[in-house]
Amino acid sequence: MTDFSSTKPLFALPEGVTYLDGNSLGPLPIAAKERVTACLRDEWGEMLITGWNKAGWMDQPRALGDRIGRLIGAAPGSTVVGDTLSIKVYQALASALELRPDRRVILSDSGNFPTDLYMADGLARSLGQGHRIETPPPEEVGDRIAAIGEDLAALMLTEVDYRTGRRHDMAALTKAAHKVGALVIWDLAHSAGAFAVDVGGTDADFAVGCTYKYLNGGPGAPAFIYVAPRLADQVRPALSGWLGHDAPFAFDPDYRPGPGIDRMRVGTPPVVQMAALEAALDIWDNVDMNALRTQSVVLCERFIKGVEATCPDLALASPRDAAMRGSQVSFRFEHGYAAMQALIARGVIGDFRAPDIMRFGFTPLYIDEGDVDSAVETLSDIMATRKWDRPEYHTRAAVT
Repeated sequence: MTDFSSTKPLFALPEGVTYLDGNSLGPLPIAAKERVTACLRDEWGEMLITGWNKAGWMDQPRALGDRIGRLIGAAPGSTVVGDTLSIKVYQALASALELRPDRRVILSDSGNFPTDLYMADGLARSLGQGHRIETPPPEEVGDRIAAIGEDLAALMLTEVDYRTGRRHDMAALTKAAHKVGALVIWDLAHSAGAFAVDVGGTDADFAVGCTYKYLNGGPGAPAFIYVAPRLADQVRPALSGWLGHDAPFAFDPDYRPGPGIDRMRVGTPPVVQMAALEAALDIWDNVDMNALRTQSVVLCERFIKGVEATCPDLALASPRDAAMRGSQVSFRFEHGYAAMQALIARGVIGDFRAPDIMRFGFTPLYIDEGDVDSAVETLSDIMATRKWDRPEYHTRAAVT
């Protein structure tokens, strides 16, 4: 059982700030400061290029992948870290389509994160083989799987909707897709670190995710990709990067994929960013994911109850049933952007997603019930007094 009162001091949280945006960018683990400094000073600074061997830089993507694998139910040796989430989406989808060469439908949903759909569209155009992407409402995905049937090549979904926090049933949808012979790709950007995931138990084919949200790897932290062990030696990487080669330092003129998950590596590992992620995972290594989920639900329910009791102009956008939610709560408000800016100015940080969603993330590692109550009190005052209706709060910044 994890004592969350002991994890909160492990994060650098500014005085007077209630941070409810870990679903977008996790706060800095205090230990990451020294770990990154040591990487710069003792490894890069002293070892220079020998750090690839002496400091184990080349092996870090697999080692970190296995540590993330524990959080997502992946078998050892089936997850690797590197590149960006968009790259990993492309890799997974390209591999899935090649394994189903006679099928032409990519099924997602209208709530998927746009970049996943952009990558799918770009890949389909590049292949020029007539693939089409279908994006029904999230609640209709199951019916569409059955309707498409044997022309379905790949089901590509984000488990938790980035706007509303709505959660797909991974086990049921994976089973339905497999029933018609399709492969399944899960984007775990809002799942990994939010609750226990079981890619192995649900028989997922591929999974991808980022490490800068709930996993606290820092801005620009590398993504991860999981490939089911039964497929790992079958997939052909569409992005044939030199570190996915069977023998990168043989410098062969021809590409041959490395064994298993190693073939899904592409470019040079981001060593400094991985140092920060390593420090963050030191915290996660000791977290009971079931306890995390239990406390996350307590915090979310407390926030919903408080906001609905005091902010009648806000409408719950997230599912009311906790089992259908990730670890975030979203409310709709016509002037949501301005209200969020007013809230941030008062030290309560959430974020906004167009057209009218105010998002709040709840991470028990550093958020407690006192933080929830303080956030509700501040939001209630802003709404009751219309403090959000000031010109400076209506001016849109580049990042919302």
